[in-house]
Amino acid sequence: MFNLMKTAILMAAITALFMAIGAALGGRSGMMLALGIAVAMNFFSYWFSDKMVLKMYNAREVDEASAPQFYGMVRELAQRAQLPMPRVYLIDENAPNAFATGRNPQHAAVAATTGILRVLSERELRGVMAHELAHVKHRDILISTVSATMAGAISMLANFAMIFGGRDSEGRPANPIVGMLVMLLAPLAASLIQMAISRAREFEADRGGAEISGDPRALASALEKIHAYARGTPLEAAERHPETAQMMIMNPLSGGGLRGLFSTHPSTEERVQRLLAMGGPA
Repeated sequence: MFNLMKTAILMAAITALFMAIGAALGGRSGMMLALGIAVAMNFFSYWFSDKMVLKMYNAREVDEASAPQFYGMVRELAQRAQLPMPRVYLIDENAPNAFATGRNPQHAAVAATTGILRVLSERELRGVMAHELAHVKHRDILISTVSATMAGAISMLANFAMIFGGRDSEGRPANPIVGMLVMLLAPLAASLIQMAISRAREFEADRGGAEISGDPRALASALEKIHAYARGTPLEAAERHPETAQMMIMNPLSGGGLRGLFSTHPSTEERVQRLLAMGGPA
């Protein structure tokens, strides 16, 4: 229930941001147009954002015949977590990472890069997939997928408004300074909304994943490995769609500056320390 409330708050905040962009660039008519776009996007995000994100990453669905070990691992962990079997996807990327998506546990999917299968041991990979299933169990996946889709839409709307919106009778921007501020600040505001809901969620998924797998040290070791590889191996799909970075188990973006300052993930060091404090087999 709490996560459903957070989803509603997120959608309301994104809708307000859409309306603010519309009002700044087109007055009352712009605000009403933006409201209509926001309502449509909220509907689309709830029902179809998981499919959109999987398509962004060119994820391919696998089964017991095409990826028997990986599929069997996810099935065993889903049973331990008392969850329905999610759809399972692989992403042909060298960078090690993984995410979960879907609107609820009955319509969930987990995805991992081929790179993470090569880099991690079986024990470490179990910890990572248990972390993703913890997101499913905690019903985080709707929040993360909706926020990714809507943040991307805000960036697109801000750029569209800068080019086409708020023009006078001669076709010139009516207020170019406002337009420029909207183009710069709207995506930043969307990132702040994502950050506000994401960091605590990762700690909870680490804890839940450690409980599902029964091996917090394996997840801690996996996080350290992924962190080390992520700095030198960019995840190309995430670089093209940075709004989806907060869905990953580890921030996949290679850039520093504002991307680091407004990271949607807590520090790897703190995550590892918390997991090691839980104990488990050495």
